[in-house]
Amino acid sequence: MTTVATTPAAPAAGRAPTTTAPKKKGSGGGIIRYIVIRFLLIFPTIFILVSMVFWLMRTTGDPITAALGGRLSADQLAERVAAAGYDRPILVQYVEYLGQIFTGNFGTTISTNRPVSEVLLTYGAATAELAFYALLVAFIVGIPLGMVAAYWRDKSPDASLRIFAILCYATPVFFSGLLFKLIFAVWLKVLPVAGRASTSSELQMQLLPGKTGLYTIDAIQTGNPAVLVDVLTHAVLPALALGLLTAGVFLRLVRTNVIGTLGTDYVDAARSRGVSEFRLVQKHAYRPALIPIITVIGLQIALLLGGAVLTETTFEWKGLGFMLSEFLQARDFVAVQGIVALLAVIVALSNFIVDIIAALIDPRVRY
Repeated sequence: MTTVATTPAAPAAGRAPTTTAPKKKGSGGGIIRYIVIRFLLIFPTIFILVSMVFWLMRTTGDPITAALGGRLSADQLAERVAAAGYDRPILVQYVEYLGQIFTGNFGTTISTNRPVSEVLLTYGAATAELAFYALLVAFIVGIPLGMVAAYWRDKSPDASLRIFAILCYATPVFFSGLLFKLIFAVWLKVLPVAGRASTSSELQMQLLPGKTGLYTIDAIQTGNPAVLVDVLTHAVLPALALGLLTAGVFLRLVRTNVIGTLGTDYVDAARSRGVSEFRLVQKHAYRPALIPIITVIGLQIALLLGGAVLTETTFEWKGLGFMLSEFLQARDFVAVQGIVALLAVIVALSNFIVDIIAALIDPRVRY
């Protein structure tokens, strides 16, 4: 009995064997498409915010009547209204306002008769500096304490830090600011009570030929260490009051994500090899926990700019928030519209930059 071995039939001549390998989709097109979509979303976001501010401000009438009503006679008021063009149909004013915004013309303030763009340039640097210091405080306080809370999860340090986080983001900024002023400026007398710098330091910085409005940089340019120390000590209390608001959010986010990362398979494998819990938190769970922090930075910048109004008013930190409260009291709606429009642009651009960074470090972020 003979056994016949069977072999697979050879492919026909001139024809290659067909294989169906799955096509791997490149990530380059995905990230580019994501960036383009996020960039295009900036424009409707700014348009909606600016439009909302315009229509809400017009619910009380024209800005001239709102700011000067009761201080001018009826004829003088009507003349000012007509000269400013506020007697025209509201839709015409809206279209003209949008055209001015897109060309960088924010109008002229009613109360001080200054170009709004000049106000934005003069006081915008102070708000940017305060937001930077507050964000620095949030990182320094929130991220390390979040890791500590995750390391001691469900124990007394964790419970204490969770209560601390709740107090941070639940306490009004003006209340914490007043409390800090009472403790550190009035009782202990170790920090200044208000302002961005002392009078002598401001005079030295005003004499600089290339002053930037950022007091930290200007203080360095003076070459006088005492001026720099004076500027930094004035920034401590406002930065703490505003930064702790965001630090509480960061603390809870880091804690939650570090605990979640510690339960993953690769961490369990490292733990089975004898890696200590402290090293697991420090090396394996730390970086993945930072991804949610980066994604919410854009939202926190909006929160910081909103809190800057109360913080700057409490500490007489003359930035956009301080001037916004002054213009609101004077019912100068032209200036208010310009400041809010600039803040809308800053928030939209900040969210765009943060989204791009998040997409670069986390491949799961795609459209």
